[in-house]
Amino acid sequence: MMDDAIVCAMDRRNVLKGMAGIAAASAAPGFAQTTTPPGKKPRNVLLLISDDQGLDLGCYGVAVKTPRLDRLARGGTLFRHGYAAVSSCSPSRAVINTGLYTHQNGMYGLQHDVHHQSLLPGIETLPAMLRRAGYATALVGKKHVGPDSAFPYQAELVPERGGIRDVRELVIAAASFIRSTDERPFFVTVAYSDPHRAAVDYGNDRAWPGVKPESYDPRRVQIPSHLPDLAAVRQDIAEYYESLSRLDAGVGMILDDLAATGRADDTLVIFLSDNGRPFPGAKTNLYDAGLHLPLIVHAPGSAPAVNDAMVSWTDIAPTVLDWAGVAPPAAYKLSGTSLLPILGKAGDPARDAIVASHDFHEINQYYPMRSIRTRTHNYILNLAWQLPYPIAGDVAGSPSWKAISADPAIPLGKRSQAAYLQRPPEELYDLTRDPDELVNVAADPAYAAIKARLAERLRTIRAETRDPWLAGQTDPYSHVGQH
Repeated sequence: MMDDAIVCAMDRRNVLKGMAGIAAASAAPGFAQTTTPPGKKPRNVLLLISDDQGLDLGCYGVAVKTPRLDRLARGGTLFRHGYAAVSSCSPSRAVINTGLYTHQNGMYGLQHDVHHQSLLPGIETLPAMLRRAGYATALVGKKHVGPDSAFPYQAELVPERGGIRDVRELVIAAASFIRSTDERPFFVTVAYSDPHRAAVDYGNDRAWPGVKPESYDPRRVQIPSHLPDLAAVRQDIAEYYESLSRLDAGVGMILDDLAATGRADDTLVIFLSDNGRPFPGAKTNLYDAGLHLPLIVHAPGSAPAVNDAMVSWTDIAPTVLDWAGVAPPAAYKLSGTSLLPILGKAGDPARDAIVASHDFHEINQYYPMRSIRTRTHNYILNLAWQLPYPIAGDVAGSPSWKAISADPAIPLGKRSQAAYLQRPPEELYDLTRDPDELVNVAADPAYAAIKARLAERLRTIRAETRDPWLAGQTDPYSHVGQH
């Protein structure tokens, strides 16, 4: 029996109308009917995901106006070294929801349209596990993961007017759902489109209800180290910043509404981005600009802190399950660990490395990579290094890339286009001397011992996570004679 209340194309009136069906849906067979015990408040989760945002917030020292996210950071734990496990939208969202690397969960590339990548059968997700535990679950905004059966949200809410660029409508949809849950705990994911590129700039071509637009002078924006200082790049960044400020306004609205419901004191709020900024050298890369992203976690009862631990998006699902008191899957081990024990603290010496795994972006952009990054080095293994490095479609069509690629002599920051587009089998960067990851020391005898240690550590993790791209992890004859 279908017991999902899928609510799409909603305006203000039918958002509320759609909520009326949720109570009936939750009573259908197969849905765990649980209520919070008397005297004990539910532990809710609000997961906020921005789209293609690099480490660009005021609280991270960037001159962009994001006062509401800065305030959230001041009251929670701001992670200075938070890293996505892959710099591509669908794979990263799958990592967030499963606690598994993309080579483990099967979301090897983009899910939408012709790309059509999906989780492997048997992979558990946050909406499935929490819903079975009695949580009211909703996705508000962008989905971009599949199959639908693995993401059984009780409601999928997409505003009709303005789509998922309209941050006020997202708030209305999320707030209506939260109010409909009564005493039940909720798990609500709000997935923004900002600051992803749009058909026109970043959706800055029109006024948005409830949002005072912030404009930026291209002459004054900060140029990331992976980009050249060109007029087109500066204008592109100024538009990107404006989209970030709109995102910030939307986050402020939803936090204000959460407080108005009286449930903020029982709600874990997580804010993060799925992958790096939509510029060459960042999105789809395993360099710092592609993976090093904002992470703010606000847990009631935890002291404010700036945390220096190296943490991964594989840690998000374990953190949510830990907060909710829900057991992880019994059939396999999650690759991440809960962040709850280090909230309100300055760091964790044991968290000294992160691993990243990339296979595809678009379906015709096969470029498998694996990397391990410590505080001092980044080791990247390019498994199909003979191929030219593919440029994501939205990046290829951007004003920045068009201006850069018009002249092959124009570098990406300090890296040549030739080096960017044709990569070696191995890359190793000494981050203490070379934070921009420009000088590949993989063949330098002085770094042989360091490279060997990192390569072995990465190989061990790949073996433990049964990476299909690692020899010996798959057997083409394993099913012979079993039919």
